[in-house]
Amino acid sequence: MVQQVTKGIKISVETNFEGTFYKNYKVHFAFGYKVSIENRSKETVQLDSRHWQIMDALNNVEMVDGEGVIGKKPILQPGESHTYSSGSLLTSPFGAMRGHYNMINLATSNTFKVTIPSFKLSAQFALN
Repeated sequence: MVQQVTKGIKISVETNFEGTFYKNYKVHFAFGYKVSIENRSKETVQLDSRHWQIMDALNNVEMVDGEGVIGKKPILQPGESHTYSSGSLLTSPFGAMRGHYNMINLATSNTFKVTIPSFKLSAQFALN
């Protein structure tokens, strides 16, 4: 698990390898990840959008931007957390992801970025 705190918002990420499958005559490696967002600040915040950089071992990089997470824009009071699961497909058995969430402080309407720490994606069978 990787963790990081930015401006009182703690991000924790756990990953797992889901398996392989063929698509368009290529093997793909499926990875799942679970993200917990914990509000350790004294303000109520809302997650507005996300930015991901997804990299595989073949130097392929994909950028993903979107509103909320899995269709939600959670509001977190001080001490509350939100956890969700998602996934990513790679064309190699190794890779990494990193990014940030764009958050809104609901008391001031100020926006700020919360870092999603870099985390590794690796298929156990490919490790030495």
